[in-house]
Amino acid sequence: MMNHDLESAAETRPPDALARMAVRAATPADAEGLIRMRSAYVLSTPLSEEWIRRCAVQLAHQLAPGGDARAFVIDDADGSPVSCALGLIHPVLPAPTYPRGLAARVHMVATRPDLRRRGCARAVVGALLDRLRDEHVTLFELHASDEAAPLYRELGFAASPALMRMTRCAEPTTGTDMARDADVLLESRQGWMPPEQYAETVPKATCFACLYFTDEDDRPLQLHSVYSPVHPWQLVGGTMDAGERPWETAVRECREETGLTVSGPPRLLATVYGLPGAEWPYSTVGHVFDGGRLSAEQISSIVLDPYEHDELRVLPLSRWRPLMPPRDFARLGAVAEARRTGRAAYFDTWDWGPAE
Repeated sequence: MMNHDLESAAETRPPDALARMAVRAATPADAEGLIRMRSAYVLSTPLSEEWIRRCAVQLAHQLAPGGDARAFVIDDADGSPVSCALGLIHPVLPAPTYPRGLAARVHMVATRPDLRRRGCARAVVGALLDRLRDEHVTLFELHASDEAAPLYRELGFAASPALMRMTRCAEPTTGTDMARDADVLLESRQGWMPPEQYAETVPKATCFACLYFTDEDDRPLQLHSVYSPVHPWQLVGGTMDAGERPWETAVRECREETGLTVSGPPRLLATVYGLPGAEWPYSTVGHVFDGGRLSAEQISSIVLDPYEHDELRVLPLSRWRPLMPPRDFARLGAVAEARRTGRAAYFDTWDWGPAE
């Protein structure tokens, strides 16, 4: 990282300027402020808010005890950093001049433009180098601009004619891949990440809620789908909308699909789980509630949504078997048994695989 905010060696500042500066070691709480300084005053292209967040999370871990980052800052009256120096410690093969095999790269030095040439950068870099020396770092590296080089020489740095800086960045396949790689690296380093970031790494699932209706003779009622030949006969219900709870979904779907209104109280008969497959790319989690026993008048009053269902049938359980895939019939049987026994069922093989 090029560091170009150091004051030149010939800078002029008030004699008491350094005395007034309160230089302190940075903590994980300073990570976002340091990253914003880097984005605003060091990088040629500022970081997006997303990348500021990602970098800040990683730097916070590195600044924590046991981490490999050290930084020093000078605060403004409101507590925001006005100058900072960040170093990263890394192992190298030992040599006579650095026998412990510890090196540090001065990764960033930045000062708010209106406070430059007042000794701020000199103060934070000096504090950083002192801390690194206390930790037995004996090899220091940096990349300096021509403007900052004189001060670095004053601090003991020397150019190496044998070294030429060359960089190579591997091109990520997509921005999504790059973000995912950053998440995996972060998780492996610290074992924790912000909730919204962690949510991107976990399996996705859709939720649905259904109502199990029968007639007064306990014969199940189902609707014939116009859009799903794999699952032709379905319970009344559907997928949850944003902000809904399962029972609210069941009530809404029932009203939309049949015109019936149920009032509860909710009685759960079964939870249903399915793995993703070719027909649907996400896992599914479902709740089947008891809709109760419908009278002949209630059944005859049902009005179907023609865009979803074109027929309803009420049949004894055994008569449903030849009309449904085996897995669908097994689910229906588990729900019927839960109604009969009063013990909720857990049915976890309703996968989105080929029909059986």
